[in-house]
Amino acid sequence: MPSDTLAARAASATAPPDDGTDRTVPRIVPRRRTGQWAAAAAVLVLLALALRSVVRNDAFQWDVVADYFLTTAVLRGLGLTLWLTAAVMALGFVLGTLLATMRLSANPVLRGVSWGYVWLFRSTPVLVQLLFWFNIGALYPTILGIKTVHLLGPVTIALIGLTLHEAAYAAEVVRGGILSVETGQLEAAQSLGLGAWRRLRRIVLPQAMRSIVPPAGNMLIGTLKGTSIVSVIAVQDLLYSVQLVYHRTYQVIPLLLVATLWYIAVTSVLGVGQYYLERHYARGTAGAR
Repeated sequence: MPSDTLAARAASATAPPDDGTDRTVPRIVPRRRTGQWAAAAAVLVLLALALRSVVRNDAFQWDVVADYFLTTAVLRGLGLTLWLTAAVMALGFVLGTLLATMRLSANPVLRGVSWGYVWLFRSTPVLVQLLFWFNIGALYPTILGIKTVHLLGPVTIALIGLTLHEAAYAAEVVRGGILSVETGQLEAAQSLGLGAWRRLRRIVLPQAMRSIVPPAGNMLIGTLKGTSIVSVIAVQDLLYSVQLVYHRTYQVIPLLLVATLWYIAVTSVLGVGQYYLERHYARGTAGAR
C-alpha cells in the first residue's frame, strides 16, 4: 500500500468529526457572575432570618391578629375605607378631567382658574385641608342663610376634602395623557367634522389612557392608604376602627398588624388589576407584554 494512502487514513482517523461547525470561530463561554450569585444568596439568607424573626417573635402576638382579623368592627372599617377610596377616585377624576380640559382651553380665564386650583390644592397638605373643612362652621357660620355648624358629618367632610385634593393631581395626570396624543389625530378628527366633545371622548381619551392608567393606578393605591388620615376627624375607617379596639385592649402592635395586613392585601389586588389594565391599553404598542 502506498505511503501517501496510509498517511491520509491516519490523518482522517485523528481529525475531529465534520459536524458542520466552523472550528475557526471561538466558542462563546457565558460570563461567570460569582459576585452577583453570592450577593443574591446573602440577601436570601437575610430575608429568611428577618421572616423567621417576625414569625417567631411572640411580641407580635399573631394569635391576637388572627382573632381580630375578621371581626365585625374591622370589616366595617375596611368597607368604609374601600367605599371612600372608590368615591374619591371617581369624583376626583371627573373633576380632574374637567380641570384638565380647562387648562388646555384657548380661553385664558379658564386656563388661569384651572392652574390656580391645581396650584392651591397641591401646595397645601391634605391634613390641613381636612381640618379647614372640619372647622368650616367656625369660618363661615352661615352660607346662603344655612347654618353650617354640624351641617356636614365627618364622612362627608372626608369625601369633600379628599376629592378636592385628589382632583388637583388627577387634572395633571389627565392633562399629561391628552398631551401625549399626536396632534395629527386631532387634525384628522377635525377634518371629519367631529365636535370638540366627540374628539375628546372618541379620539383623544382612548389613546391617552395608555399614559393615564399607570399614574392613575399609583394614585388609586396612594388614595387607599391616604384615607387613613381621616381618622384624625373621627371617621371610622380601617385605621380608626383598630385604634378603637387597642385603646380598649391595649394590644397596639397586633391591632396595627391587622390594619397593615388588610392594606397589603387590598393594594396587592389593586396592583394586579392595574397590571392587566395597562396591558389592555398597551395592545399594539411596544409596551404590550
